[in-house]
This record gives sequence, C-alpha cells and structure tokens, in this order.
Amino acid sequence: MAVSIKSSREIELMRESCRLLSIVHEEMGKIIRPGISTGEIDAYGEKLIRDFGCIPNFKNYNGYPASVCVSVNDEVVHGIPAMDHIIQEGDIVSLDCGLIYKGYHSDAARTYPVGQISKEAQQLIDVTKQSFFEGIKMAKAGNHLYDISNAIDAYVSQFGYGIVRDLVGHGIGTSLHEDPQVPNFRQKRRGMKLLPGMTLAVEPMINMGRADVEWLDDDWTVVSEDGSLSAHYENTILITDGEPEILTLR
Repeated sequence: MAVSIKSSREIELMRESCRLLSIVHEEMGKIIRPGISTGEIDAYGEKLIRDFGCIPNFKNYNGYPASVCVSVNDEVVHGIPAMDHIIQEGDIVSLDCGLIYKGYHSDAARTYPVGQISKEAQQLIDVTKQSFFEGIKMAKAGNHLYDISNAIDAYVSQFGYGIVRDLVGHGIGTSLHEDPQVPNFRQKRRGMKLLPGMTLAVEPMINMGRADVEWLDDDWTVVSEDGSLSAHYENTILITDGEPEILTLR
C-alpha cells in the first residue's frame, strides 16, 4: 500500500481545493427546499465548481453521469440526480461532491433536512455528523488508522444504527481515491500508523435500520436494504503534528 505524504506545497493546493469545495457545499445547502429537483441541485453545484475554474471530479468518474451525488431518504450514496426527481417536505437529502483544483482533489458530503423532518430523522443526521468528529479525535500522528474507525463505531453503536460496511472512506490527493481505505466500523487490527502530511476523506454512512445495502439497477445508487433512512457526513482532513485539520470546513 502506497500512502502519499503531501509536501507543504501540496498541502497548500489541497487546502485551496477543499476551501472552494466548502463554499460549494454552503451554497448548495441554501437551495435545499421542498419542490426543488435533485437535477437542479446537481446543475447548481456543477456551475459553482466550474465558476471557480475547477473541475467536478465526480462527473464521468467510472461513468458516473453527474457532478453531485444526490441521495434521498433510503439512498445511502451515489444517487443519480434527475430533473423529475422532486424532493418533498420531510425528506432528508445527502449531497456528496468534490472538485479538482490545480490537479488536487477534495471530497465532502453533508445530509440536509427538507423543511420539517421527524425527530428520528434529525437524530440520525446529528449522530452521523457527530460520529465523524468522534472519529477524527483519533486522527493524530502516532495513532493508528483504525483508531478512527473504532471511535466512529463506538459512538454510533450506542444508538442502535447500522454502520454501512460495503463502502468506506479513503486517502485523497492527486487522485480522488487513494490508499488507505478508512472503514467506519470496528476493526480487529490497528492499521497503519498515521503520519503528518496524510490527507484522508473520512465519511461515516449510517442507516437508521440495519447496515445492509444493495445497488439499484442503475449500478450506482446504493440504498439501505430494509428501506430505512440513511445519512452521510464527510470531510477531507489533514494529519498534522497536532490536531487534525478539517480542510473542507470553513
């Protein structure tokens, strides 16, 4: 496994790539409302990315047809946006996207409420987001990779939710997906030692029901097998000599 350690120059490029992506997410979040289509959200996200002079890294990635993965309710990840898919009051919507700035990738995801949602749905969103922050408490040089995984699992498991096991986080840099893989569930081994200069996309995907997922016939959209709601929260982070730096949060 070849894990890239970023130079100071590369870290600056990663920082800018991620800063721009954080703005894209902030702006997309503002247009989420009942009656908007998932296709409109994607078009707006792509325009924001291109207006920054950047490239949407999801578009045509292994054939994925859009710039923003828009996943609604029981869709875990990789929902394909469409102009005739209208989001409704009470839905929850996960937006996952990234961009390329001067050859360097960023990647982040957020789950948003649509209008008024149930207390149970809000708790799922909140727990998924907090599990990321619980995980990265362990993302320090000298700790091990799976310390992050175990911390996410320990937090989420208290709520009885299913932690998706078929999809994991990843390293990121000049490629969207680099080594190492970053699971969100407990591991028996400790994994590699974390070193300053590593950049990781940490992304808990949590189902309200069981962990099991399945792929729809479009070969992209991943849904919870039991039809339960799913939430997703992701940031690109930098391992430093001290606390981790969350690059995709302003």
